[in-house]
Order: sequence, then structure tokens, then C-alpha cells
Amino acid sequence: MEENANVDWTALSARVARSVQTTVGWIFWDPGAVERYVALGLPEAVASPLGYIAARCAPLAGAGPEAVIAAFGSISPLAIRGLFGFLGENSNIAAFAAARDAAVLAGLEAYTPGFGEDLARVGPGLWKVVDELPDVGRVLFAAHRAQARLDNKVLSGWHAINAIREWRGDTHWALVVAGGLDAAEASILHNAWLGYERDWIPKSRGLVDVTLENGWTSLRAKGLANEDGVNEAGLDLREALERETDRLTAVVWQSYGEAATEAFCKLAEPPCAVLLERVDVTAGPNYQPGSRTRRARTNDARSVDPAVDE
Repeated sequence: MEENANVDWTALSARVARSVQTTVGWIFWDPGAVERYVALGLPEAVASPLGYIAARCAPLAGAGPEAVIAAFGSISPLAIRGLFGFLGENSNIAAFAAARDAAVLAGLEAYTPGFGEDLARVGPGLWKVVDELPDVGRVLFAAHRAQARLDNKVLSGWHAINAIREWRGDTHWALVVAGGLDAAEASILHNAWLGYERDWIPKSRGLVDVTLENGWTSLRAKGLANEDGVNEAGLDLREALERETDRLTAVVWQSYGEAATEAFCKLAEPPCAVLLERVDVTAGPNYQPGSRTRRARTNDARSVDPAVDE
């Protein structure tokens, strides 16, 4: 592990997290992926959300829908159960991961020429880091890491980044649970922290009204919200969860090394800006909030990271 007392690893972790999220997340709404999901039998009207669930959960699908619900955290349990019920045998889900991978290759070549070659080049070093990461309590990450490694070097690099994304996600959900929050409460706080229209994030993830209202009731009882919305205590908690996620995830990038991490940021940020613009077109400007600039708190500048927002 590289040691440099002058590096703000938490800030660097926060910065690189956006590129990690965007490198993976743009495919969730990509028309090329959606077309492939429809060809596999999903109705066109729900092919984007259900195809995303199927492709992402494929390594864990054998454990069944309840395990996937637990691992995903804030994604609609009804949608996950519905996908499994519609497709039947869990083995059918593996085809969606292969379809997504084909769409990744096609999309990277079409939208960000050269970025795929960059991913192929950094892949081996990132896999070395991934293979050294602890997996205790990180079930979705462990399931992804255990998959057979692909021969295609571009996809191999993309999957290494995806594994890092899942490691951060599992880490974040562990903190959320340790903070005494459920999925609805966490989504409400996240939405308010980003400054989105009330309840946009939980509704976008398919949470039903009764679950959402229960979340608000619970947050008020905990002193994290009032009748006007999430209060300062709630925003402080959400800010602390993000900072602690950044801090804990810094171990990934410390293992990779300062110079290599900075180099990855510089090569990934320009194409990721293009890919985020694709999300604006294919889904909308609020989607993929993990890639979005963190919005300033009116009375707390800590929520803005200059390294991220410049």
C-alpha cells in the first residue's frame, strides 16, 4: 500500500467514485442494452429497469429474489420479485448479463472511442486490487468477484471497475444499516441531500407510497425530519454517511497507488462526461445521482468537494 501523508485520500476517493459510477452506470438506460433485453423477452415498457436488475443481479441470482432484494438495498422489492417471477428459472438471468456486456462494448466504441482501450490497459492493475479487497459483509461484491474472468480485455477492465463499484456500494449500505436506517429512510435522506424534488429518488427506484410514508414517519420520530421535510440533523447524517463511505473506500485507491489513481481520474473523467450526457438523454438529468455533482448545503460548505465539483 502506497503511503503519502500529504494525500487527502478521502477527497481522492470521493473524486474517483464519480468516474467509477459513470463508467458502469450509463449502460443501465442505454438503448442498445434495452433492445437486447427486449430480444430476451422483457416487455419493452419495463425492459430498462428489469433488464438492469437482471444484468446486475446475475452473479447472485441463484440465491433467489430475497437475497437480491437484501443486496440491492433501495431497489423496489416488487420489481425484483416480479422479474424473477416473469423469467422463471434463475439461470435465465445470466443471459441478461451477457447482453449488457455486448451493449457495453458497442456503446463504448460508439460514444467514447478510445476509452475501451484505456479500460483494457488499467484492468490488470485494478483486478489485482479487487482480488485483495476484503469481502466479509460485502455479498454483492463477492458474487461479482467470483465470476469467471472474461477474455475480452475491454470488458475485463469494465468488470474490474464494476467490482469496485459494488464494493463501495456494499460498504455504504453497511454504514446505512449501522446508522439505523432502512431503505426508504436512506433514499429520502439521499434525495434531500442532493436537493432533488421531494421523494424523486425513492419514487424512481419503485418504492410504493405506503413504504415511503412509513419512511417519513420514522425519520420524524428519529428527529431527522419534520413536516417541512428533512431537517439539518437528517442532512448532517447523510453527509456523514457519504464522508465515511469515501474514507473507507479510500483503501481501494491507496492499494492502487496515488499516481495510478490520479492517472485513472484524468483518463476517465472526459469520457465519463460524455457518458453522463448519454444518461441525460436516455433517462433524464436526475438519474445516476452517484455521478452528479454534490449540491451545496446552504449553511455547510463541507458538502461541496472542490476536487469533485470543478
